[in-house]
Amino acid sequence: MKHITKQSRRQILQVPLGLGAIAGLDAIGVGTVFAQANYPTKPIRMLVGYTPGGFTDNMARTVGEPLGKALGQPVLFDYKPGANSMIAVDMVAKSPADGYTLTTVIAAHAANPALYAKMTFNPFTDLVPVVLTGVAPLILSANLSAPFNTPSELIAYAKANPGKLNFGSSGKGAAAHLAMEQFMATHGISMQHVPYKGTQPALTDLIGGAIQLMFDVPLAMAQHGKAGKIKLIGMASDQRLPGYPDIPTFKEQGIGFIANTWAMVLAPAKTPQEVLRKLNAESSRILAMPSVREKLQSTGVVPGGGSLEDAVKFLNEEFDRNAKVVKGANIRLD
Repeated sequence: MKHITKQSRRQILQVPLGLGAIAGLDAIGVGTVFAQANYPTKPIRMLVGYTPGGFTDNMARTVGEPLGKALGQPVLFDYKPGANSMIAVDMVAKSPADGYTLTTVIAAHAANPALYAKMTFNPFTDLVPVVLTGVAPLILSANLSAPFNTPSELIAYAKANPGKLNFGSSGKGAAAHLAMEQFMATHGISMQHVPYKGTQPALTDLIGGAIQLMFDVPLAMAQHGKAGKIKLIGMASDQRLPGYPDIPTFKEQGIGFIANTWAMVLAPAKTPQEVLRKLNAESSRILAMPSVREKLQSTGVVPGGGSLEDAVKFLNEEFDRNAKVVKGANIRLD
């Protein structure tokens, strides 16, 4: 993948959202303009880079299903798991830029450019954000036998016992992994990473004691915490979540640390401006509905929405932040 500077990347990502995207409208065939004005006239395909039933699938369906009803055409979900979501994203990047092929990605998408030396598509130039679906703060949990109960006690124990603790994640380079790398770097501690192929096997080993710690989304962790199977050390967010009022934040325990994953809908980069704005407006309207907000909050997700420009800004910041974490931890994937 050709190297792209931070400044040029921002310019590229912003081009589809500016006046340049419609300046050449008179050069587009009348049939194309008509098709855009009447979009959509056939089903929309939503590719998901992970298996059904997980966080990404839930986020894709939360918006995709009501979006199909609002637009009068169904949104069909197509699962292409593998390669940290890059199989699905590659397919979308190389699809016609007509608004009929989309993908829902999570935080791993913003880390992939720093993690992989070679990619089959350019994440900065081949795709454009449609809408930020939601942000899910991560919870740090520990095995019941772990000799600490708060973030401060964990840091003190880890400093006194460098390399003794093992932490798991849903995979190398996943948001849960990078969150712990960031936490260790921030507080000058060292722990051993044990990557798993998904959250569930990691959580099983956390409960069983093979690993002592892991970050993950509230939906995966809170039920086991309430059942007394693991300790919930804290929520890595500024404030407690409405759906999880009993879980204290790192901040209120004296540790300023924020870590999350998120979901976002992307389209091929040259998708017409009118189509992008229609998708964004309908998705944002759906995300503002009380029933949808309540559903997301109950699973530990802060509802998204906002403009196309908001989504671009968010993704740019995530590209930059993840690049720093990956470089600092010296993580590379083949």
